[in-house]
Amino acid sequence: MDAQSRGRADEIDPADQWVLNPQTGDYELRLNHSGGDSASSSPTSAPRVPHSRGPVRDGDPEHGDTPRGGRRAAARDGHGAAARHEVPGQRGRRSANGRRGQDGSGSDGPGTEPAGRRSRKAPKAAKSRRKKVLLWTGGAMAFVLVGLSAAGYALYQHFNGNLNTVDVGGSGNKNVFDNDAPVNILVIGTDKRTGKGNEGYGDKNSVGHADTNILFHVSEDRTNATALSIPRDLITDIPECRSKQEDGSEKVIPGTRNVRFNNSLGQEGRDPGCTMDTVKQITGLKVDHFMMVDFNAVKELSTAVGGVEICLAKPVKDPDSHLNLPAGEHRIQGEEALAFVRTRHSFGNHGDLDRIKVQQQFIASMMRQMQSDDTLTSPTKLYKLADAATKALTVDTGIGTGKKLASLAQELSKVNTKNITFTTVPVLDNPYEKVKATVILNKAKAEPLFAMMRNDTSLTEVKSQKKAAKSKQDALLKGPKAAAADVRVDVYNGGKVPGAAQTTVAWLQNEKGVLKSSNKANAPAKTAKTTLEYAPNQADQARALAAMMGLPGSAMKQGTEDAEGLQAMVLTLGDDFESAGTPITGPTKVPADVQQANADKAECAK
Repeated sequence: MDAQSRGRADEIDPADQWVLNPQTGDYELRLNHSGGDSASSSPTSAPRVPHSRGPVRDGDPEHGDTPRGGRRAAARDGHGAAARHEVPGQRGRRSANGRRGQDGSGSDGPGTEPAGRRSRKAPKAAKSRRKKVLLWTGGAMAFVLVGLSAAGYALYQHFNGNLNTVDVGGSGNKNVFDNDAPVNILVIGTDKRTGKGNEGYGDKNSVGHADTNILFHVSEDRTNATALSIPRDLITDIPECRSKQEDGSEKVIPGTRNVRFNNSLGQEGRDPGCTMDTVKQITGLKVDHFMMVDFNAVKELSTAVGGVEICLAKPVKDPDSHLNLPAGEHRIQGEEALAFVRTRHSFGNHGDLDRIKVQQQFIASMMRQMQSDDTLTSPTKLYKLADAATKALTVDTGIGTGKKLASLAQELSKVNTKNITFTTVPVLDNPYEKVKATVILNKAKAEPLFAMMRNDTSLTEVKSQKKAAKSKQDALLKGPKAAAADVRVDVYNGGKVPGAAQTTVAWLQNEKGVLKSSNKANAPAKTAKTTLEYAPNQADQARALAAMMGLPGSAMKQGTEDAEGLQAMVLTLGDDFESAGTPITGPTKVPADVQQANADKAECAK
């Protein structure tokens, strides 16, 4: 149920209260319902909230997140005086037990368009919204990033009240995002049945498993992204994890071997932090944040956006999901949209891997729809989308407020859909099963794909400053190389492989003839990437060592002053180092036959 239908039938839609101020060229949210008629209303009128172009100032609440396990209020029936006069921002943040705080006071009534000519700045406001407001939906249910940078303080308060949060501790990132670093967001669609009309879906007694999973990797320079689907039936090991309980205590949940991936959530009390840890163990990618939704989200969000366009290569009539559509193009929402993303007996080989492809097509279409001018230039649609999205979400406390979600969304909105690639973890049928029900990792194809993501290598061709910088770094590898006997280097271990410095020095001396190499043991600090520091007059030595070690151009760190005497270069091995003799340069192309789909291209399900 949307926000305006919870109060009186004649209640004003909060989104319709955005009006244009011709003096500033900005849209403003007028919470004054006294019928003010212009931008020069009396100082005694209710405050206006600007359609802000920057972060909300002091007073935006950053606290009050519900502890892990917090729940929504049991009902939103719209009864009582407080509910009847509700406007965005009057509802308090949920408390630890999931109940709302007391509503704030304030009158409500319709605002009107200011008198006078429309400002010439008006188109800039629309352009600003197009750039700054983004709501992406994905997963089988939806993965949602809500760009609220154009909303006022009152709306932040309102959307804060919608969100549920879980504290995943050290499994995630306490910051919204780190500058100069990629961002990894795990979107989880559960099979837990909540919401009216969902009684017939999924497992009646399910605690909510990780049924649909998409790891959304956004590049460091924000030019591209990879959406990696992880099959729920992938057989894997689930590591030991820690789950915070409602009373604040911490429960240690033992790891388990050779089970379905979807058991990483719900079973034995595992929370999304356990799923994040499992993803890291499989891919080697640290997950920064999670977003979790259930069956109800896809219904509400597809309806809020006005329907999602899909294409069927053949007619579909599935008695299990209740999807019944002829071949061709359709716009679906609500129950029909949920049926589309749930069907597994209508396309391909009638399995979960083919359902994943259909879900990816649905997500890509919803992303295109949400970025359309029709959506981004409509304050009413934007409000309804943000309201529906935040109601549908459970997130980690690192992004557990409207302001934090806005900050994240504004950062990620820089990615163009043409540079977003959907793919799926490469798998094989489980060889130990007669009836094929589960899959195992295809390591030969999966590891290069994971390595590309770890190395922040785009799956699409992208022109960017980062690519130009990479070319400049790669140029450092070109030129004359010194003889092995003339290479002088000190080796430090800053990575995860114990004894790596010693084994590397032994390999350099015995296999490559670099006798002037020395083991300096552990580096002062851990590092993710291997680096080689050298002086300009050691460039020929650096190129020789890089060729031996298989170092990428990004590892080359040339100083500005020449080395003196017998000064050695410094090689610091990072987490990307696996073993002596194994090149550190990662793959640049996806292995053949690995499924890929571009978010900017519409495809027909078949």
